[in-house]
Amino acid sequence: MSRFPNARFMLSVAAATQFPPDDGAEVAFAGRSNAGKSSAINAISQRKALARTSKTPGQTRLLNYFELATGQRIVDLPGYGYATAPPAERAKWAPLIDQLRARQSLRGLFLVVDARRGVGEEDERLIAWADPAARAVHVLLAKADKLTRNEARAALATAQQQLAGRATVQLLSSHKGAGVPDAQQALLALLQGTKK
Repeated sequence: MSRFPNARFMLSVAAATQFPPDDGAEVAFAGRSNAGKSSAINAISQRKALARTSKTPGQTRLLNYFELATGQRIVDLPGYGYATAPPAERAKWAPLIDQLRARQSLRGLFLVVDARRGVGEEDERLIAWADPAARAVHVLLAKADKLTRNEARAALATAQQQLAGRATVQLLSSHKGAGVPDAQQALLALLQGTKK
C-alpha cells in the first residue's frame, strides 16, 4: 500500500502571492538540473508521473506544489546549474525561493544529488540557504544504481563526512526502488515534526 495514496499536483507558483496558505507542513525538493529530482519525487510518492520527468535539463520552471495528504506538501524547486529558461525568468526564481524560506510551514529540504558527482558548491549553497540550524536537510544521493556497490558505499561515506552535522544522507535509486522506504520515512518525519 502506498504511503501517500492521495498525492496530487496542487499548483505552480510564479509569484509570492500565489503561495498556498502558510499552514500545515511542507518540504522543498531541490537539486541540480538532471540530478533525478522529479524521478525521486515520483518514486517517494509512488506515483509514476506526479512530477514530470525529462531527459532535457531545466524543465522545472516554477515552484510546483504537490499535496501528499491534508496539510502535508512538497514543493519542487527549479533545478540549478543548467537552465534553458530565459535570464529574466531565472532572475525571478531567487527572490521567490527566498520568500519560500520565510514560510513558517517550511520544515525542511530534500536535496537531490547525482551520486556520481557528489555534493558540489551549488549544493552547499542550497544547504546554507535551508539553514540547517533552523530546519532539517536530507540529501538523496540519486542514481545510485549507476555505481558499483563499492563506489556507492564510497560515495555515501564521502558525503557523510562532508555533511557531518549539517544534513542526513542516503543512497537512492528511483529506477530500482533502493532507498525509497528510507526516503519516505525521512520525509514523513519532517512533515509530522518527528525525528527520523
